[in-house]
Amino acid sequence: MLKQFFIICSGSDTDILKSSSIGEQNKYAGIGATVFFTAVMAFIASSYALYTVFDNLYTSIGFGLIWGVLIFNLDRFIVSTIKKRNSFLDECIQATPRLILAVIIAVVISKPLELKIFEKEINQVLLEEKNAMTLQNQDEIALQFTPKEAQLKQNIATLQTEIETKEAEVNALYNTYISEAEGTAGTKLLGKGPVYQEKRDKHDTAFAELQELKATNKEKIAIIEASLLNLKTDYDTQVATTQPIIDGFDGLMARVNALGKLPWLPSFFIFLLFLAIETSPIFAKLLSSKGEYDFKLEDQETAIKTVVEQRVTERQLALKTDFKINDRVYTDLSEEDELYQSKREKARALMQLQADAFYKQQQKAL
Repeated sequence: MLKQFFIICSGSDTDILKSSSIGEQNKYAGIGATVFFTAVMAFIASSYALYTVFDNLYTSIGFGLIWGVLIFNLDRFIVSTIKKRNSFLDECIQATPRLILAVIIAVVISKPLELKIFEKEINQVLLEEKNAMTLQNQDEIALQFTPKEAQLKQNIATLQTEIETKEAEVNALYNTYISEAEGTAGTKLLGKGPVYQEKRDKHDTAFAELQELKATNKEKIAIIEASLLNLKTDYDTQVATTQPIIDGFDGLMARVNALGKLPWLPSFFIFLLFLAIETSPIFAKLLSSKGEYDFKLEDQETAIKTVVEQRVTERQLALKTDFKINDRVYTDLSEEDELYQSKREKARALMQLQADAFYKQQQKAL
C-alpha cells in the first residue's frame, strides 16, 4: 500500500510499472518517497515562516498545507517530465530547466527551517539591533525637545543670575554701612551718624527689592519648571508610544536579515542538504541506466506517435489526390461548348445591366 502510494507520488505510469520488475517498482517508489517527504518539509517550513508573519497557528497551518501541496505538485511534475533519451547530452538539456526550478524550491524550503534552527542566535542579533534602535529612537526624539528644553533652562539660569546679582549688590551695601558704623571706611568716624543712616537706607531699599525680585523670579521659575516637567512628560510619552514598534521588530524580513549577519557556512550546508534532497530524483533519473519501465514507456509513446504520423500522412496524400482530381474535372469542363455558351450568355446579360446602370447614373449627373 505504501509502496503504491510512493509510486503514485513519483508521477510514473502505474499501469506500466505493474507489469515491470520489482527493481523498477522500488526505484520509482524511492523517487516518489523523496518527492513526498520534500513536500512535507516544505509544509513544515512554510508553516513556521507564515507563523512568524500572522502569529496564528491555524492560519499558518492552512497556508502551509497549500504551499506543501504546491511543492509536491511541482516536484512530481518535474520528475515525471524527465524521460530517458538515447543521448546523455539531450537528457541534460532536458533536465536543465528542471534543475533551475529545483534550486529555487530548495532555497524557498531551506530558508524558513534555517530561521528555526538558528532561532536563538537570530534572537540575540535582533536584541542587539532593538537596543541600538531604542537608543537611536530616544536620541532622535530628544532632538525635537532639546532646543526648547535648553531655552527654558537658560531662562531659569537668567532669573537666578538676576537674584545673585541683586544679592551681591545688597551684600556690598551691607558691608558699606557696617564699615561706616565701625569707622573702618567712608568717613572713618565710629558710630551711627547721618552717613551711616544714609547707607543703611540704601541697603534696606536694595534688600526690599531683592525680596521682591526673589518672589517674582521664584514664580517665574516655578512656571518654567512646570513647562520642563510637561516637556519631559511629552518626551516619555512619545518614547513609550514608539517603543512597541521597535519591540515588534522580529518579523520574517527582520529574521532573514539577522540570519544574513550570522556565519554563512552553517546556513550554506543546510541549503546544500535541501538542494541535494530536491535534486536527487532528477539526478537519479539522469544517472540511472535505461530500464524496463523506460523501454515500455518509449514503446507506448512511439506506437502512438507512429499512428498519429501515419494518419497525418494519409490526410496529406488524400488532400493532394483531391486537388489533382479537381484539376482534371475543371480542365474537362472548360472544353465543353454547352458550358461555354451558357456562361457567355450570362456574362453578356451582366455586361448589359452594367451598361444600363452606368447610362442612368450619367443622366442623373447631367
